[in-house]
Amino acid sequence: FGVGAGAVPAVAVPAAPAVAVKAAVPKGLESFYGQTVEWYDCGATGGMEKSAEATAFKCAKVKVPLDYSQPDGQTIEIAMKKHVATGSIHRGSLFINPGGPGGSGVQYVEAAAETGFAGVQGSYDIIGFDPRGVGSSTPITCATANGTDPAGGADQASGDVAFEELAPQVTTSFSQMEADCAASTKPVGLLDHVDTITVARDLDVLRALSGNEKLDYLGISYGTYLGAHYAELFPSNTGRMVLDGALDPSISLYERQAGATKGLERALQTYVGWCQAGQGCPLTGGTEAGSQQVRDLIASANQSPLPSSEPNRPVTGTEIRAAVMYSLYGDEQTWGSLTSSLDEAINRHSGSLFRQITEQTVADVVNTAAVRQAITCLDYPVDGDMAVWSARHQEIKHDAPTFGGMTAIVDLGCQAWGHNGTREPAPIHAKGAAPILVVGSTGDPVTPYEWARSLADQLDTGRLLTREGNGHVAYGRAAACTQLVDTYLLTGELPSPGRVCRDET
Repeated sequence: FGVGAGAVPAVAVPAAPAVAVKAAVPKGLESFYGQTVEWYDCGATGGMEKSAEATAFKCAKVKVPLDYSQPDGQTIEIAMKKHVATGSIHRGSLFINPGGPGGSGVQYVEAAAETGFAGVQGSYDIIGFDPRGVGSSTPITCATANGTDPAGGADQASGDVAFEELAPQVTTSFSQMEADCAASTKPVGLLDHVDTITVARDLDVLRALSGNEKLDYLGISYGTYLGAHYAELFPSNTGRMVLDGALDPSISLYERQAGATKGLERALQTYVGWCQAGQGCPLTGGTEAGSQQVRDLIASANQSPLPSSEPNRPVTGTEIRAAVMYSLYGDEQTWGSLTSSLDEAINRHSGSLFRQITEQTVADVVNTAAVRQAITCLDYPVDGDMAVWSARHQEIKHDAPTFGGMTAIVDLGCQAWGHNGTREPAPIHAKGAAPILVVGSTGDPVTPYEWARSLADQLDTGRLLTREGNGHVAYGRAAACTQLVDTYLLTGELPSPGRVCRDET
């Protein structure tokens, strides 16, 4: 696909020298970096099950320290799954991370091999891994909280409830979830060691054990936060790195949540405008009036849930909000299903199509609310107090009336959870790393474009590629942008400074 006229000569990153300089092994970790990896055939099952016959996938589990400050102490397992390169020219391994936090790379690599990575899977073994605490690695387990969000009940009324009313319920819910997970998770102490810095250290062990002197990496969404921290910790081990749908590591947890929430609100307005310009849109008036009709539907369904194709499972407003949010991760190619769902709900008083979307979102959630909570709360210190959080609650409900109701509870939720970070957010420079390609989409609903611009500016060797378009992340969504990323990964040729790619029309 073409990428527009006026191509500018691009800068190339040299390939690794024929005789690679061996990456240093951190002192005290020699046994982990030197362990034998036993890869075995495994199928596209979403897990690590062995296959009796040869397949396109190989699986392995390796050991890492629970606590890197005590390498002689307890160990945990990290699960890897790779799709073996299909071509004759082999570039080594490309590690991928789907975001989350809490997303399963073991599952993601299957989807990547099937659809999204066609341009590079001939040359790369594509490796997904489950970060510590997730899925097939040593997991966080919770007897009763699996798949549930402790704030979900509060969410049903959060649009109208004062923060002071919400706070005790949030505190109790997260405290109970923590107690449940702490009692069920083994080894004891895992909840204190699932932060992103520690996962980056695991990733360097995986790099070495896969036979790579440098880490070639593609991270999306939260995976950009992991990749940036890896480059900061191990700049000389960083190879060709792509960070798509970037988080800004210099902002606070609340700023991160508020930025995503406001981005969703903007995306809703963009969708409403698109819907009203087409056929069969049930939303009337301008974009603000149409957005209000979505909020009215959510409020109405929380009072009186909509019947669905499953008689005993009516659809609540909270579920409709989640389905709308999930739909906004897409773009004009997928928004039609949201229009159909809204039309059915508003004009025929049925939630059957929304039920289908919520079933899809449940299928896509590969880990629990507890895993997200554990990782997020260790990555940030608790910021603020009840007075600050109450003021934020009012502010974000005004700025993001559809999605903002639960945003201000993030620090309160982490305080109640009790396993908290101490490191203040700070810019990441990754001095000495190879060039890092940061990709940002102008209409990204949850990782606003300005975050990509900020991260590219922070990184000493950052290069920004701008995608003009809607939807979360660019890779695999827009062919012209995907081609530029593939070219960088395969040849080291960066897009020229200021390069813009666009969706096909």
